[in-house]
Order: sequence, then C-alpha cells, then structure tokens
Amino acid sequence: MCGICGEVRFDGAAPSVPAILKMMESLAPRGPDGSGVVSHGNAGFGHQRLRIIDLSEKAQQPMVDSALGLTIAFNGCIYNYPELRRELEAEGYSFFSHGDTEVILKAWHAWGETCIERFHGMFAFVIQERDSGRIVMVRDRFGIKPLYLAQSGKTLRFASTLPALLKAGGIDTSIDRVALHHYMSFHAVVPPPRTIINGVRKLPPATIRIIEKDGRTTDRRYWDPPYTRHPADSGVSAEEWRDRVLQALRLAVKRRMVADVPVGVLLSGGVDSSLIVGLLAEMGQTGLMSFSVGFEEANGEKGDEFVYSDLIAREFGTDHHKIFVPSERLMDALPGTIAAMSEPMVSYDNVGFYLLSKEVSKHIKVVQSGQGADEVFGGYHWYPPLAHTNDVVNDYAKVFFDRSHETLKRQLGPDWIDGGDHSRKLVEEELMRPGADTPVDRALRLDTNVMLVDDPVKRVDNMTMAWGLEARVPFLDHELVELAARIPFEEKLKDNGKGVLKDVARQIVPHEVIDRKKGYFPVPQLKYIDGPYLEMLRDALAADRARERGLFRQDYLEQLFAAPAEHMTPLRGSELWQVGLLEMWLQANQI
Repeated sequence: MCGICGEVRFDGAAPSVPAILKMMESLAPRGPDGSGVVSHGNAGFGHQRLRIIDLSEKAQQPMVDSALGLTIAFNGCIYNYPELRRELEAEGYSFFSHGDTEVILKAWHAWGETCIERFHGMFAFVIQERDSGRIVMVRDRFGIKPLYLAQSGKTLRFASTLPALLKAGGIDTSIDRVALHHYMSFHAVVPPPRTIINGVRKLPPATIRIIEKDGRTTDRRYWDPPYTRHPADSGVSAEEWRDRVLQALRLAVKRRMVADVPVGVLLSGGVDSSLIVGLLAEMGQTGLMSFSVGFEEANGEKGDEFVYSDLIAREFGTDHHKIFVPSERLMDALPGTIAAMSEPMVSYDNVGFYLLSKEVSKHIKVVQSGQGADEVFGGYHWYPPLAHTNDVVNDYAKVFFDRSHETLKRQLGPDWIDGGDHSRKLVEEELMRPGADTPVDRALRLDTNVMLVDDPVKRVDNMTMAWGLEARVPFLDHELVELAARIPFEEKLKDNGKGVLKDVARQIVPHEVIDRKKGYFPVPQLKYIDGPYLEMLRDALAADRARERGLFRQDYLEQLFAAPAEHMTPLRGSELWQVGLLEMWLQANQI
C-alpha cells in the first residue's frame, strides 16, 4: 500500500522532477516507510512506500526491470501473487525481489492486458514501456485504489490523491457544475471521470488505459459482471446459496491475510466485521487485534456500539482496543479529516474512520474491514421498495437522492445550475443499461459499481491511508461479488436485508449480533448540529471565499442556520453539514 504519482510529457520535453517531488510530499502519509523517483524518456514516476510485502529494499519503487524495459509505480496488493509468480517462473521468468510489484511487471510482459483478469486484489498502477513509449494505467475492479489525473496541454500528471496534484500546481480549479449537481443530489457521489474541479479527472474502476507515445488514448473496461439468473442455478436452494457464499467468503478473507506483517480487523460490532473476525478465528488466527470506535451521545442518539463489538471480542478472544472520542476531540479532528479527503465526502463516519485509523496505526499496518457487504448483499432499506416498482429510476431517486432537481434550483446560486438534471440522467443510464434482470438487480449493480466506489470505498482508503494504514475489504473479492450477482434478489432481501449473508453468519457468530437493528458508525454531533459545530459551519459559509463563490443562495443558508435539525435529507443526513463540508473542503485546498 502506497502513494504513487508522476508526470508524462508528449511534447519531447523531460518530465518535471520538482513537480513530482511536490506531489510525493503530499502523499508521504500514505507511504511513510520509503520513497523514490525514477525519470527517463518522457515519463517520471514517484512513489511513497508502506512496507507490507517484501520488506527489503529489493522491492523498492518505482521499480525498473531493465531486461524487460518496464517501469512501474504501484499502489495496492495482489493477494494471489505467490501463485502467479510460480506460473511465471514455470514460463522461464526469474525474479530479483519477493513481492507483488515485480509479479505485475512480469505478468504484463508475459500476458499483456489479459494479466489484469488474473489479479485478485486492489490496485492502481502505471507502467512505462521503454521500447514502445506507451504508458499503461490500470485501476482495480471496484476502484479500491484511487488514480487521479490532470492533463494540461501536452503534459499529463497522475497521483493517488487529488490534493497531491494541486500541490504540483498548474491545475484548473474551477468548479465542475455537473459534479456539483451530483454532490448535492446523488448523496455526494461524483462518479468518474469527474471530480468537483474541472482540472482533475479520475480513471474509472475496472479500466485499462493505454496511452500511445503521441498521446492517443484508448480505454477498455475489463470487468462488468452480469446481474442475471443462470439457468444452471434454477434449482439452487437457500441452504446451497448459503454454503456457496460461506465458501467464497472464507477464501476472500484468507486471501487478504497475505502479508509480511500482522493483519488486524476494524470491528464495528455489525454482522459484516463480526463475520470476518469469526472466520479468521475459525482459520486458527490467534492474538488477532480488533479495533472499535465510539462517540458521545447527542439528541438522544447513542454514539457507540461497544456492546456488540465487546461481545464479538470476547467470543473469539481478540486483542480488542476500544477508542472513545469525546466531543472536544471530535472537533479537533475535523480539520485533519477534511484535509485527508481526496474529494469532499459528506458521510459523518469519515471522522470515525480517521480517528480509528490514527489509533490503529500505532499498533498495526494492515486491517480487514467490512465495507461493501450492504451493496453486494442488499443490506440497505431502499432495496425492498424497488422489488415491485414499475419505474425504477424515479423510485430509486426518491429513496436515495438528497433532493430533486427542482429543489436544487432553489438552493444553488444562479451561476451554478445550468438547467440539466445531470444526476437523474446519469443514474438512469446506469440503471437501464443491459445486464440486470430486475429493478433490485439494477439498483444493486448501480450501488456496487458506482456509489460504492465514490463513497464507502473512497472513505476507507482516504481515512486509513492518512495514517499509513492499509485496509483490505474481503466483501469486494470479485469472485464473491460475481457469485452474489447471480443470487436471486429475494435471498438477499429476506430477514430485513442481507438474508443470505445472515444465514452464513448464523454458522459463525452469536445471534445477538445478527438479530438487531442495522448499525453504523454513529456520529450524532455532526447530524444534530449545534454549539461549536454550528459556529464552525457558519464561519466557513460566511467567509469571503464562500461569498465570492456564491455556491448557495443566501436565503437557503439562513434557513439551515436557523434550524439545522429540521433540514434532513431522505437518508437522514444534515443538509447544513453537506453544504458546509463542501465549502470547508474547498477552503482547505485553497480552491
């Protein structure tokens, strides 16, 4: 796990090493264990290293294989690299290191683009081919590892975070109106290639981009599983689906234990993280470190779920660490949390992950986390109403969108809305494309392939990597997701959601964790905004920069300030926090 960056020139000039060094300085928290720069020809690569696999200097990056004429900057982990290495050795390749980075280089040389389909893992990498002059950019199937891009004339820069690109300068920081529409409507999800600013784009997940020496670009999406029923599955019982999921999940968790350092677990006390702990215990893991976080109560809403995480820790004998965050510490952590965001992210639990990661990083470098289970196995409350819909686009928008286009026109400043309902159009195109059998399947595909990428997955990457902590997500094992996509939606929606996964959990974990109301990282102070939190948001939205921007109508802001708790989105998010967080992020990045 690392931070990568670089510059590619298409005008015959040499890449700017000073610009690469500025990006590396911004990326240093992602990789505090080492750094390196390699520049030759039209490309320069930078790397900040977090040592997880092959702790020696032989695995340092950027990695150059002179014999093959390949250079790589790689962020992530290929979990099945030992098996791939054995295959490559059988084909005559020899290795100078013992990690997964060199396996990618050899695999690319041996198998070309098809090598990506063999990789189990999370990854974003860029390869320079010396002999052809081509640049190759690849992102994993779920975008677990980020890759941001900035093109200016004949110069292309890339980095693991958007702020790193800003540090190198020369970026068009004007706000993208379509992305702003997505942020305000599609629950702060801004899908690729857009970001909130016009000068930075991002490589879509499951994409291979080939850039020729003259700058011509081609993209190929290499993974897009069907959400359809297989005739061969027509007679599969609920018990058999349960057993198939259990087998696939066992393998997914086992794969994510590959490391040359200990691996722990982020334990919320919910079904998903508890299952990971239970499966690891079943595999014979002892001394497993687990970590939970909780916050002060606010407005009668409890701020922790320690009763359940404690239960799992006792049941499986983990070395458990509880982090309780008093209100004053939460306030102190917000600037760091916002600075860690590659893009503005509105979910309250960003600060929970940020503070939890800070504590975890004092003990361990790698954790497994339960993100993705709700999207993959149908855990959210908006799926059941879609089971019998005749208008999946409208009905999805009603339950997930933060506001309608008509409402947004009354809230955004007049310069920031161009009349098009961009968010509805985007969601309609994704929901209605071929390859999904039912409205629920369409929604699950949208959430797994679009929403998940630019909300929960991005949140986990940004907040853990802010402290040099690698988070692995077994519920996003692509073979497990392919299996889940085949399961009839009724099996997922039963038992108040995630039914088939709860069937699996009943084989492993105590029923008290399963038969309870769905939990999450509650941060009540950011939902029921009052006192110093209200003043913080008022100050940000009244600042000169905010007034000059004029993103929001003043009468709308005054309504929010007067009664924050009365203005909640359909998903029970604070409208004031949403608009204030965007402005604070823009100011933190001097945009």
